[in-house]
Amino acid sequence: MTPRPDPLPRPLAPESLTRTAPLAPASGARAYLRFWATAVTLFTADQLTKFWIVRHIDPDTYFNPPPIPVLDGFFYLVNISNAGAAWGIFAGYSQWLGGLGLLALAAIFIFRRHLELRRPLLQYAFGLLCGGILGNLCDRAHGTGRVVDFLDFHLPGYRYPAFNLADCGITVGVFMYLAYSFRDLWPARLR
Repeated sequence: MTPRPDPLPRPLAPESLTRTAPLAPASGARAYLRFWATAVTLFTADQLTKFWIVRHIDPDTYFNPPPIPVLDGFFYLVNISNAGAAWGIFAGYSQWLGGLGLLALAAIFIFRRHLELRRPLLQYAFGLLCGGILGNLCDRAHGTGRVVDFLDFHLPGYRYPAFNLADCGITVGVFMYLAYSFRDLWPARLR
């Protein structure tokens, strides 16, 4: 006599109840959530701080009127506009700098897969970079072609050129990407 198949399904084993299927990789905008959150946060903070500075601190407070001390002898708030790039280099080439910023944003978008933008660390790095580029582009687009700088640090014997949050994001983002690029040189426990 052949055994008849059991018409009722067998109960699931307890371990099969706790297992979950692996998560499918995020797609579309969700795959880049860290990137978007970082870029939007930096851009918003940059624009809000510049808006506050322009409304509450007289223009050209870098020299006269004097800067506003936050930590006297070290950190001051100023309101100075910059028609160039970092430290005023390329002053008078605001349209070219704006075009270069747009080109950089386009290149990051086009080459996002080659840049491994799905990696969390790189999403933060490029989020800072893109948020900073957009912050300074927005300033240049206001018609003056100038960027508002307001963070002024004085080091012993040296006054560091004023900068803004967008500049901070660009600098930190580039350094994060460079550090990641040289990850093979890191100690194994940090990789």
